[in-house]
Amino acid sequence: MDSGRDREIKGVHPLADVAHVLNLPRRQVRALIDRYRVTSGRGFRLGRYAPDDTAGKLVTKNQADALLAASVDRLAELQEKLYAHGSWSVLCVFQAMDAAGKDGAIKHVLSGVNPQGVHVTSFKAPSAEELAHDFLWRCVRALPPRGHIAIFNRSHYEEVLTVRVHAELLENQRLPRAVVSPKIWRERLEAIADFERMLARQGTIILKFFLNVSKGEQRRRLLERLEDPAKFWKFSAADLAERGFWKQYHAAYDEAVAATAAPHAPWFVVPADHKWFTHLVVGAALIEALDSIDLAPPKMTAERRRALAEARAQLSRRR
Repeated sequence: MDSGRDREIKGVHPLADVAHVLNLPRRQVRALIDRYRVTSGRGFRLGRYAPDDTAGKLVTKNQADALLAASVDRLAELQEKLYAHGSWSVLCVFQAMDAAGKDGAIKHVLSGVNPQGVHVTSFKAPSAEELAHDFLWRCVRALPPRGHIAIFNRSHYEEVLTVRVHAELLENQRLPRAVVSPKIWRERLEAIADFERMLARQGTIILKFFLNVSKGEQRRRLLERLEDPAKFWKFSAADLAERGFWKQYHAAYDEAVAATAAPHAPWFVVPADHKWFTHLVVGAALIEALDSIDLAPPKMTAERRRALAEARAQLSRRR
């Protein structure tokens, strides 16, 4: 993989395009992304990240608005290169508590990309067929082919989050009693880490976003859904019930991030109380990741050149 460090040595910094879009120095953009990037789980605690953070004086809301407008075009350009190159693929995982803004982040940041090269999978309660297989099976089926971007709206992490908080769900998976023990969550986290390591070694860029909303902001957004008839459809009684497990979910996230954060599969703990800032961080992280790999067009073979020359000649002779 052509790392950012390698490209900087060559004189092409992977943050150049992000910095240009934001009209900020590259060092400032790096500081913005690194503020929320977790590449080692050692000592990780979600409580150390403020949901209402906006990076202090690093960036303003006006700059964030400019980024969102410009990054749509830049991501479209990079995605087209990714598709044409046909070697790398990208997997973006979005996890969050209810009403944190996953759908909005996906919609706003990726609004300009070609739908042919991007697909979104929203993982709901598993079907009977999915429950008859191992816990990674349904996610493996949704992985991106080379040249594509896959968005997981919730993901394989639900198996160490929702299923862990509601352990009765484990019974639906009909596992042999011999493999169900208190170690099962650690074993699943190890399996996820191995799974992501394998994907990275096969050319999949992995970005994992936890949209970190506060309990107070979640309450405000849920109330908004109840007060606006246009948003009634968004409200679910289950969202209200899940608030009662807030501490358990955060404890599960602590362990999940600690066990699976790695340089090849980083987590981004993105403040989610201010949607404009959420979109800024997600967009900047995606641009940085895509711009850090070599997406030069495939080399033209002599045979390909001859074929193109012949096609050009034929088209030139005909009306």
